[in-house]
Amino acid sequence: MNSPADASPRDDKDTGLWTDALPAVFVVLWATGFIGSRLGAPYSEPFTFLGIRFAAAALCMILICLVMRVEWPKGRAAITHAAVIGSLVHGIYLGGVFWAIDRGVSPGVAALIVALQPLITGLAAGPILGEHVSKRHWIGLLLGFFGVGLVVWDTVDPNAGDHWGIIACVVSMLALTSGSLYQKRTGQTGNLRSQQAVQLTAAAILVWGMSFALEDQVIEWTTEFIIALAWLTLVMSLGTFTLLYVLIRRGAASKVASLMYMVPPVAALMAWGLFDATLSMTAIIGMAVAVSGVGLASRRN
Repeated sequence: MNSPADASPRDDKDTGLWTDALPAVFVVLWATGFIGSRLGAPYSEPFTFLGIRFAAAALCMILICLVMRVEWPKGRAAITHAAVIGSLVHGIYLGGVFWAIDRGVSPGVAALIVALQPLITGLAAGPILGEHVSKRHWIGLLLGFFGVGLVVWDTVDPNAGDHWGIIACVVSMLALTSGSLYQKRTGQTGNLRSQQAVQLTAAAILVWGMSFALEDQVIEWTTEFIIALAWLTLVMSLGTFTLLYVLIRRGAASKVASLMYMVPPVAALMAWGLFDATLSMTAIIGMAVAVSGVGLASRRN
């Protein structure tokens, strides 16, 4: 295997292009999670759906780790860190959003609340991680949030759902924020695949507990449900979340969080193309504003 010193200029260029493409790949894949959830949600209760997804993903990741003989987290502390991150980022974040929408909270309200995550991350990144968040970055974050608001404006219904659903969305947003910061602080070393195996196992245990406490485990095994489950398990839980952790390792947590502003516009475009969803001029303007905000927040000095 060639060392970095042996790499040709073309190899460096190819690696740089792939690295630069990672944020765009992440945004597109993350947006497909909303499409898959919309496709499979009518056929299962939220925690039951997530329980099957996380259990299947955990089993797949464990098998991958065994076949590839990767290094497992060493010591109780490393395992605990991975379990906490998995419970926050997988279990509480997704579980809260799924449960809130199932209780009637409009997708627009849920998206707006979750869109606070980059702002909260920017506030916390300084004292927790020692990251400097520039004025330009703050302007980009605020523009991104405003753009997301315009994108989801037509789907915002403050009267839909109840206060418990709103609280669940807030808890979800805080869980994603704290889990991402925790990953940046404690997950900078070690094998991401084995860490993911522990994370998904912890998330599966958590949501199955919620399923047995609150649901009847009713599932309709339709073609749409199976397709959605397979996509969310193999692509989202195994691939996209690992990509998120790769981005967190490589960059500032606040800059990675700003990418979340691109997800609602991309998801709206996908819904327009796949489900004949309406795309108003307000949403189109919001997409442009969100893109500008993310570009400003992510630009290198």
